[in-house]
Amino acid sequence: MSAVNDTSFNSAVFLLTGIPGKEDVHLWISIPFFLIYVISIVGNSVIILIIKTDPSLHVPMYIFLSMLAVTDIGLSMSTMPSTLGIFLFNYKEISLDACFAQLFFVHLFSFSESSVLLLMSFDRFIAICNPLRYASILTLPRIAKMGLVCALRSVALVFPLPFLLKRFPYCHTNVLSHSYCLYQEVMKQACSDITVNSIYGFAVKLLAVGLDSLLIFLSYVMILTTVLSVTSSTESIKALNTCVSHVCAILFYYLPDIGLSVIHRFGNSSSNLPQVVMGYIYLLIPPLMNPVVYSMKNKHLRSRLFKAFCK
Repeated sequence: MSAVNDTSFNSAVFLLTGIPGKEDVHLWISIPFFLIYVISIVGNSVIILIIKTDPSLHVPMYIFLSMLAVTDIGLSMSTMPSTLGIFLFNYKEISLDACFAQLFFVHLFSFSESSVLLLMSFDRFIAICNPLRYASILTLPRIAKMGLVCALRSVALVFPLPFLLKRFPYCHTNVLSHSYCLYQEVMKQACSDITVNSIYGFAVKLLAVGLDSLLIFLSYVMILTTVLSVTSSTESIKALNTCVSHVCAILFYYLPDIGLSVIHRFGNSSSNLPQVVMGYIYLLIPPLMNPVVYSMKNKHLRSRLFKAFCK
């Protein structure tokens, strides 16, 4: 009997969810979702290509921007197959292994984006607070090492997640409230004690998003302190203007992330619509808006984009 149960647990599938109550218009909803994915992937790819091919953009700020674009593409690609599969073909089933693989990449690129935003805040901190040493501190080899450390940190934090989930049997309804797999939601479908998983998930969130957001906040406190000490208001505004794009990227990432985490922990289980909407905002808006904001606010990058499209 136990062997039969183990087999049913191992062959179980999860059922993904589109937008509850809107199943009859999923095909129409797929159109804006498809456009968002295309714009996100194409926009970030164009930014990477322009930065790579233009030697004048091989400076720390644009290298960090290309890193952010890579994480945005990865984040979009990791959720696109299952999301469009639901809205276009009403294909809701996903196997355990595929679900674990998807949540690995979703959280990997999400934590990597948080790390890149931290690196970008460090770049702004050095550029404003210590401009004379900017070129000597942020050298290309040092930037490469910083990016490698952030990538390895994200992999180390996320790598245990699928294995922590794979050891559980799953005997609940296995209906997920998103069109993709998230660790904190899959964990709740297990039929065993998930205390260890819950503690590890919370610790990972603190070490990644919590620590990064704290360091970003401290860096901007020091940036504001430095800017306010400048006597010229024109110079202060000019210095702060270089941070606007980065601040927008921070808000696009952290506000939906915090909102989704709060809803998952304290939300009303009778209605999944708020966490469904927040889940789409969390994974669709940052990859879509980051290239738009940086293209609009950065004159140098905007001019390169115009030249590229004119050609």
